[in-house]
Amino acid sequence: MTADSPDDRGIRRLHGGRIVGRAEPAFEFSAPIDCVIPLLIAVPHAGRAYPSRVLEQMRDPAGSTLRLEDRWVDLVANEVAARTGAGLLIANAPRAMLDLNRALDDVDWGMIADGEPDSRYHSQANRRARSGLGLIPRRLSGLGEIWKSSISRAELAERIEGIHRPYHAALAQELEAIRDRWGAAVLIDMHSMPPLRHRDSHTEEAQFVIGDRFGASCEPGLAELALSYFARHDRPANHNRPYSGGFALDRHAATRRGIHAMQIEICRSTYLDMRLEQPSARLSQLAQLLAGLVREMGREAARLGAGDYLAQAAE
Repeated sequence: MTADSPDDRGIRRLHGGRIVGRAEPAFEFSAPIDCVIPLLIAVPHAGRAYPSRVLEQMRDPAGSTLRLEDRWVDLVANEVAARTGAGLLIANAPRAMLDLNRALDDVDWGMIADGEPDSRYHSQANRRARSGLGLIPRRLSGLGEIWKSSISRAELAERIEGIHRPYHAALAQELEAIRDRWGAAVLIDMHSMPPLRHRDSHTEEAQFVIGDRFGASCEPGLAELALSYFARHDRPANHNRPYSGGFALDRHAATRRGIHAMQIEICRSTYLDMRLEQPSARLSQLAQLLAGLVREMGREAARLGAGDYLAQAAE
């Protein structure tokens, strides 16, 4: 990563990675120099830095980008971070180029033009790729194939080395730094989701989904805290259904070492317009709500970290 000079508000800024065909870095990180909360927010799917070549390769650029992006959720995350002092990692690289919430072996090799799978990036476990939403998304329900043509192995490797590896290296580095300082660290992997379908007329569909890999990626009390918080604010929320989290939680959670990871899916109707395309006046209200949750989770993480420190001191 490359560090910029702290600004006059004492904000540390870093950037890294490379998007071929764009001037923007693949991702940007910011946090107060004096870390005030042991929590980091990551936004992997809101990137909008599309190289012209990528857009030209798409069959329906407008439709595909709208469906693939967690559209404008980075604005929500920015406001939450500003209100709380949480660290913030935002990907500029679009999900259409490479999905940062997928493992490197989750490749649909039918869309790679030249040759057999590269042993560095291949296993038999690429189930998401088979559904069309692997490391590089291939198809979308209702739209079909995203791309006009396949890509080369060289281009796949270029995206992995320029986007995926440095993003996750930066995320791991910052979580370790928080853990070293506080004794615990919490990652909130922030996403957005289309409105969930109503199962029956008596059930209000969830506006949020808390994912913790069915208890594997964070202390159970953190998920319970989040669900309780939304209940107190009369905001319906689900736990792990239909989204339990993905690669980011699997890769970065290390609960025995005090690093906890949780995915939060936010219904787009809570902060976008009626067409689910542009930010609405509700965005700041949502950010205020989520800032309250982040503060509570930060306090709980600090408590967990202090307990871990005391336990180690007693050994």
